[in-house]
Amino acid sequence: MPKTRPDFIFIDQQEDLLRFREANEGISWMSFDTEFVGEKRFVTSLCLVQAMTDRGLYLIDPIALNDLSPFLELIENEAIVKITHAGDNDYRLLNTLFDTVPKNVFDTQIAAGFAGYKYPASFRRLVEGELNWSLGKGYAVTDWEMRPFSPKQLEYALEDVLPLYDLWEKLSDRLSKEGRLHWAEEEFTLLESADFYYKNPHHEALNSDLMKALNKREQIFLLRLLDWRRRTAEEKNYSKEMVLSSKHFSHLVRGIASGREALFRNRRLPDKMIAQYGQLFEEMFREPATEAEKELLRQIPKEEEDDPREEMLQELLYFLVKYQSLEKGLTPGMVMPRNAIKKLRNGDTWLRENLQKGWRRELLGDSLTECLCNFEQLDLSVVENRVELLLKRK
Repeated sequence: MPKTRPDFIFIDQQEDLLRFREANEGISWMSFDTEFVGEKRFVTSLCLVQAMTDRGLYLIDPIALNDLSPFLELIENEAIVKITHAGDNDYRLLNTLFDTVPKNVFDTQIAAGFAGYKYPASFRRLVEGELNWSLGKGYAVTDWEMRPFSPKQLEYALEDVLPLYDLWEKLSDRLSKEGRLHWAEEEFTLLESADFYYKNPHHEALNSDLMKALNKREQIFLLRLLDWRRRTAEEKNYSKEMVLSSKHFSHLVRGIASGREALFRNRRLPDKMIAQYGQLFEEMFREPATEAEKELLRQIPKEEEDDPREEMLQELLYFLVKYQSLEKGLTPGMVMPRNAIKKLRNGDTWLRENLQKGWRRELLGDSLTECLCNFEQLDLSVVENRVELLLKRK
């Protein structure tokens, strides 16, 4: 890293942001990063944007500005390459706050995964490994909402964006020589889709292990508890855990049928919480299920009995995925998560589509890909110490 802090332009006035937009008309690339605070709130607060182009280095204060659109226009401009590290976090926040969907992205963390680094590679490790630069320490969890910024805070913030251009050049060149640049570019396009940022408001209920173990009345109550917690957190801009801790769900759901007094007697539940919300919880439990709630319950996967043979098949398939990944120098989790085979078994269409085409199929090969995508037709055979996977066609 440079021994002295480079010159930068600090932008906390709307007219200065407009000048930033005019000064960067026609640029071909922009590296950027964000600093934010998400603890104890429902909506994460965007506190600082660091950006670098061939026209200069900029620190933008979103808290002081009324309108960030001159910067967001560059994010959405497909003629400009946006260079980030672990940019999905930055893009997700910008999408949540401003409905922004980026175009033409290059993420150095994803690229590093295709270049032989363990995924996900930390920014520090990548910068030291590729550029032999040493980054500062100590301000990763600083309070970015405080004003004014200290010189050390600004120095830390600049370090997050200064190496990105050089990383882009080096990783692009390496991946191009290894014939893997198109693999990385295919993965980048996921960040350029609005679907990537959509989050089902009922995702907690649909993915709850507790939900699968409950009877119908208890499921409806848990569904309402989760919905009430989310709406209350959003209204007050509290974290959901501040509204109602997840550790209380099981005790509430399994005890509510016996009434508020039973909840008071449960030593795992705070008396203050039951005094404040006990009547509301009882009313939520007694209300008959709506058609919308019944439909949502139908979408929740049923708890399945353990099938040792199926578990063995899943383990064997994932072993083959790991083997193929490691042979090509990729972290297996980058190719597919460990629970992906179960998701495929339960009808995950997005995962199936992304296995059947593109770099994952190229990496895993046609045979293994077909086995993964047709798991329900797969059988296992052991003949003379040889393990065979048999795909039974219908």
